[in-house]
Amino acid sequence: MRRITARTGQYSLDLLVIIGAFFVAFLVRFDGDLPHQMFKRSIFLLPYVVILKAGALVYFGVHNFAWRYVGLKEVQRIASATLSATSVLVVLRFLSAALRDQIPQLQYGIVPLGVIAIDALLMFLGITGVRVVRRLLVERASRHHYQQSRPDTETSRILLVGAGSAGVQVARQISQRPDMGMNAMGFIDEALVKQGQVLHGVKVLGTMDDLPGVVEQYEIDEVVITIANASRTEIRRILSFCDPLSVNTKIIPGLHEILDGRVELSRIRQVSIDDLLGRDTVSLDMEIAGPFVAGRRLLVTGAGGSIGSELCRQLARLKPETLVLVERAEPSLFMIDRELRQLHPNLHLVAAVCDVCDGERVDDLFATHRPHVVFHAAAHKHVPLMEDNPGEAIKNNIFGTQTVARAADKHAAGSFVMVSTDKAVNPTSVMGATKRVAELIVQDLAKTSSTRYVAVRFGNVLGSAGSVIPIFKEQIAQGGPVTVTHPEMRRYFMTIPEASQLVVQAGALGRGGEIFVLDMGEPVRIVDLAKDLIHLSGLEPGTDIKIEFNGIRPGEKLFEELSFHRENMEKTRHPKIFIGQLAPLPGAQISDGLASLHGLRSASSRADVLGALMALVPELQEPAESTQPSKTVYEPESETGT
Repeated sequence: MRRITARTGQYSLDLLVIIGAFFVAFLVRFDGDLPHQMFKRSIFLLPYVVILKAGALVYFGVHNFAWRYVGLKEVQRIASATLSATSVLVVLRFLSAALRDQIPQLQYGIVPLGVIAIDALLMFLGITGVRVVRRLLVERASRHHYQQSRPDTETSRILLVGAGSAGVQVARQISQRPDMGMNAMGFIDEALVKQGQVLHGVKVLGTMDDLPGVVEQYEIDEVVITIANASRTEIRRILSFCDPLSVNTKIIPGLHEILDGRVELSRIRQVSIDDLLGRDTVSLDMEIAGPFVAGRRLLVTGAGGSIGSELCRQLARLKPETLVLVERAEPSLFMIDRELRQLHPNLHLVAAVCDVCDGERVDDLFATHRPHVVFHAAAHKHVPLMEDNPGEAIKNNIFGTQTVARAADKHAAGSFVMVSTDKAVNPTSVMGATKRVAELIVQDLAKTSSTRYVAVRFGNVLGSAGSVIPIFKEQIAQGGPVTVTHPEMRRYFMTIPEASQLVVQAGALGRGGEIFVLDMGEPVRIVDLAKDLIHLSGLEPGTDIKIEFNGIRPGEKLFEELSFHRENMEKTRHPKIFIGQLAPLPGAQISDGLASLHGLRSASSRADVLGALMALVPELQEPAESTQPSKTVYEPESETGT
């Protein structure tokens, strides 16, 4: 009811502006001495002018936007409505002049063009002005109310780094939301042309080199990075200035996270490790992914895992007909099923508790739901655990993949997309070798099946269950030490949403038999990752939190690779997705190798398993024994750079 009353009030104000602008335009044109004939014409035309202009405002949706957020786009709508109505009035004026001899009444439609021009200007200024004034009055009342209700509440003194459009939006939000307890003291921006400018009441106080002095002079409590999609280099540079100042540093979300093009204060967050290690934002190419998913039946194995659950989130957004979640871990399946049902109440979801090694259960699911596209993300992924449990790696990673892939062929699925890993390249671990065999199975099936089989290979994902980041965070929370295997250990990293989006797009690009390789950027030293996390916790590496090197574990290697040396990389239409060109093994060799591995599904002997795996993966090397690095503790003074 309150909203209806507010909108009615806005309509009434707009009508008053239209009427007032029209009469004032006549008075201005005739210097206040309005001839009687012109007065009669103004009275005759008024109803038509009101209907025309009010209709233009409705047509351009001027009343649909919230008056609190009057900005350039909204002003453009008001200008479009004004210009359209004015153009119609000019046309009608000339038609009246041309036809007045045939229709005498049209003489009342002939008014000076100056009146029409002045009327247009006054209408535009009036319609825009009432919204701006209303917003200013409400913001002033809101600030006064907040100060009266919380007289002793201290506000945080905020310094905004980045005076672009995102920064201005944040400054505007701060002025509109006194309840957030923020006070924007100024901007920092590298653009010399902006120095000294005042943007939405907030002055640009200097460049990055001036930041320490500005923080001290204005007693800044928090620095907020307001650069839309700030690069890793930019964020690191800003943090290098902020760290010595003991000032809290936050960041706005990337533009792909911002709804309706607005930066909400509630979504400003702490700088995370994703910001420091992330790359350019990747979003789904709807021309590729849309037709591949929309309106189709999808099945995702490993749906409760880190990659599988994010895959389900991304797929649900693309409006499939059905999404079948396959997962053997009941708690994680329950969580992702509940989340998706809340976010997508109209999506047909099926939560299936199923072990991909159970051929009968898998076949029943495929027969019941007849999926068009299958995403196979179920796998054992932890390298040291699989070294101790090699039979389980064979059972799940190899024969689980074969079971699901054969079911896709039997039930005529259109596409089968397997999630692989960089550890499948020149593997030194049981886990990596089993994933390489899974790739070979997929390629072999693609030779004879009408189903398009592809594999997608990428490196580590940030924050996945059991990965280094959650472990490091736990160790930091406990006061250390943070344990790193080796000072030179490096890994490729990608965020879980980015990896999942690229998996979907790679699947859409597949014609059958390809192994897609994702562009992972540059590898990152694990010790640098540990230091970044310690810094982000407000602590000093080596001083507040120790970093210890405990040696490479069995199956691990210092550097991961995304492709074999003899594997040529072919470009695709997506700049971050490539195809690895490597001749597949003969089908007979694969069959013989799988026959040997079949009897080792319950094996505990690593030596037996490795021998059988080498028949299919000759690149497999004996897992390295645990080796101790030359130093056991990170020493800050010994670092010359990162």
